[in-house]
Amino acid sequence: MSAKKGLHLTLKIWRQKNSKTKGQFETYKISDVSTDSSFLEMLDILNENIINEGKEPIAFDHDCREGICGMCSLYINGRAHGPDTGITTCQLHMRMFKDGETIVIEPWRSAAFPVIKDLMVDRSAFDRVMAAGGFISVNTSGNTLDANAIPVPKEDADKAMDAAACIGCGACVATCKNGSAMLFVGAKVSQFALLPQGRVEAKRRVLNMVKAMDEEGFGNCSNTGACEVECPKGISLENIARMNREYMAAMVDQG
Repeated sequence: MSAKKGLHLTLKIWRQKNSKTKGQFETYKISDVSTDSSFLEMLDILNENIINEGKEPIAFDHDCREGICGMCSLYINGRAHGPDTGITTCQLHMRMFKDGETIVIEPWRSAAFPVIKDLMVDRSAFDRVMAAGGFISVNTSGNTLDANAIPVPKEDADKAMDAAACIGCGACVATCKNGSAMLFVGAKVSQFALLPQGRVEAKRRVLNMVKAMDEEGFGNCSNTGACEVECPKGISLENIARMNREYMAAMVDQG
């Protein structure tokens, strides 16, 4: 039996020294890429070739490589995480590409996500939004209740879990023509708004997180729905609507 033929590809990759310098696309050729390898494994092979040539390898983010951490985020051929659906970049396999194809690889494009180097961006804006209210304060004085002792309707529990599936990769921001983070913030607000444990700080939470989101320079939502389509975890637009309702109720209550 003959061995499976590997892919011969042309890669146009964004290279940028840091956020202060001007970047540009550089073209690389790579041969005999297994269709069974992941996209990040292909980049690993490319970097090994580049290092062997005595040149600086391409910087890109990665961690778990299991679709959990969201660190591997790349813009590939005009789509966040590439030409598949419901996956992160590390879950993208080379079988999705054709022999001889040209693949364009870019970092996230958003003013709130400045480039660190090459394909790596600084997504600490998400961390600051979370620090503004994406948590539940716990009084550990001995008066706390076991969470399992508080009844929660299954429908609410399911919706809260669906919202909590957000991994903060930033595909919603990269895909949105306005660079909006509404899907991310909506998911983080919703996962607590639907549960009794989250109601105590609900008003303060949504006001603080929306304020932090605006201060970070994310754009406004225009309800085109691109964020939901490209979200690797399928976070629903319903979470944006819920966040808006929570925000309006908090504003009215605040007077």
